[in-house]
Amino acid sequence: MKKIEVVAGIIIFGDEILCMQRNISKNEYLSYKFEFPGGKVELGERRIEALKRELMEEMGIEGIVDEKDFFLTVQHTYPDFEIEMHSYICRAKDKEFVMKEHIGYKWLKKSDLLTLDWAPADIPIVEKIMGGALLI
Repeated sequence: MKKIEVVAGIIIFGDEILCMQRNISKNEYLSYKFEFPGGKVELGERRIEALKRELMEEMGIEGIVDEKDFFLTVQHTYPDFEIEMHSYICRAKDKEFVMKEHIGYKWLKKSDLLTLDWAPADIPIVEKIMGGALLI
């Protein structure tokens, strides 16, 4: 089974967290699910550099994450592939971004995160945030 290493940004502004809604996917079980933005780590790329690149490519956001902001690594097996996702806390300077790949978004307080239909690999991150591991 194919294994993919990805990074995700938990973008925070004030007391809200940015939740991005995926577009239609070749993997139907991921279509329209909510996720933390990010993407694949390229060969030879450091995780933090991958996240910076992905946030710039997908949303036009730059320079809001550092190695010390690591939050959680999740390993999840989907029907077609395995994913290892490394998440990082990202403190946004404002709520401005360009939505290039997603079809929707919501800024939510952490107590409201479970109102969304999350991609399964993102659920452990949501649960850790709601469990008090993230002070906002």
